[in-house]
Amino acid sequence: MQIVQIVLDKKLLHDADQAAKRTKRNRSALVRDALREHLRRLELRASEERDHQGYSRYPQADAEARGWESEATWPQEED
Repeated sequence: MQIVQIVLDKKLLHDADQAAKRTKRNRSALVRDALREHLRRLELRASEERDHQGYSRYPQADAEARGWESEATWPQEED
């Protein structure tokens, strides 16, 4: 691991310290986990945007989409 320096305002630092205490982690672990989660969400958003752009360029024909409707239905529940 490498040591990095970041600047946080007092409230954010206080909130981070409180969250670290509640979750029984140190500040560094909290920041690492938060950054990992943020980067994961950014990648997910980018992936969804790529999918959206792809489907926008090549929209499905109505007949093609209807063929998948039965796959989207919930099975009947048994009593």
